[in-house]
Order: sequence, then structure tokens, then C-alpha cells
Amino acid sequence: MFADRRDAGRQLAWRLSRYADRDDVVVLALPRGGIPVAYEVARAIGAPLDVFVVRKLGVPGHEELAMGAIASGDVVVLSRDLINAIGVPADAIDDVIAAEREELERRERVYRDNAPPRRLDGKTAILIDDGLATGATMLAAVAALRKLHPRRIVVAVPVAAPDTCNALAYEVDEIICYETPEPFRAVGVWYHDFAQTSDDEVRRLLAASRAGLGEAHAP
Repeated sequence: MFADRRDAGRQLAWRLSRYADRDDVVVLALPRGGIPVAYEVARAIGAPLDVFVVRKLGVPGHEELAMGAIASGDVVVLSRDLINAIGVPADAIDDVIAAEREELERRERVYRDNAPPRRLDGKTAILIDDGLATGATMLAAVAALRKLHPRRIVVAVPVAAPDTCNALAYEVDEIICYETPEPFRAVGVWYHDFAQTSDDEVRRLLAASRAGLGEAHAP
């Protein structure tokens, strides 16, 4: 369906054309796979691009179980019902937050080259990833993003599981899932090239977007 993530971004961009050339729009990408997609969208609609880093907070000893998330902008979202139900002590929560914040800050330094995050209050934030399977990471990102007070949250992805796309529609102002194949199987199935996006590629694309480089000069 898509040659690679850049191709997916170019196809997704036309579904977002009504947001073109507006000074209230910011494109936010979930790293790393969302960056090449979002780069093409931001370039096509003439919007600034930023990274929105989200780190899951796993329950100690059961790290696959999320008790919350932290995100860019010093945002912390906790599932208090889960925490109270299984009795996670406050000091254990603090330890997990500290460890994940260290990794989040490392990624932000690497990706943004120490540039500050963009202000999002009153903006239309278009949150982009390369696809949605369960949607857990995107759901955490939306919850975190809401705490930064954007005027409108739009989620846009090239491909998504139909049920996930439908469920997320209740959490945001608008959701655009370019394709919702059935059966879905996995995000990577719908890309000819789904190689892992490197930190270097993330840095190059963010730098190119900040510099306003056109297609001929994009890395």
C-alpha cells in the first residue's frame, strides 16, 4: 500500500489540506516511526513540525502493564484507578517516572538538538504516527497533549485497525485514518519498506523542517 513512511506521509497530507497555511496549526510526530510521515505532512501543508515524545510508565515487576505515561512538556498522566487497585506505592511511582523522564529528556535533546518544544496552547495540534494497532501509545499521547491546552486535537495516521480508529474518535476532535484494512494484522504489513527509523533520520528531518528545506533538499 505504501512504499515507505515518506510515501505514506505524502498520501496522508492531502487529507489534511484544509489545515494548510494556517498559523494556528502545529504538526506533532510520535518518534521514531511517526517522524518521516509527519515531515511530509508538515512540508505539504506549510506547518511547523515538532516531536512529541511519550514514555509509558510500567507497573514495577509488570512493566508491560501501563499505569500511566509521561510526555513532552513535562506532562505526567497517571491511571489512579489502576494504581490504587494494585497498590503501587508512591515512591515506586516516583522511581519509574524518574527513570522514564531521564530517557525522555535524552531523546528530546537528541531529536530537537536542544531547541525548546513549541507552545501548543490555543493551537490545532495534528498528532501523527506511522499507524495504529492497539492505539495505546496514541491514547497516552492524546491524554498528555490535552494537558498542554491545544484548542483542537487531530490524530492522523496512514493506516489503522478499524476498531482502534473508531475507538480513538471519541477521544479527539478529529481522527483521520487514511486506510483501515480488514483484517488488519499489523502496521508493518502495509509498508513495502518498514525499516526502523534511526535517531539520525529523526534529527535530520526535524532540522530540515526547522530550516524550511524543500523537497529537492530534504534528507
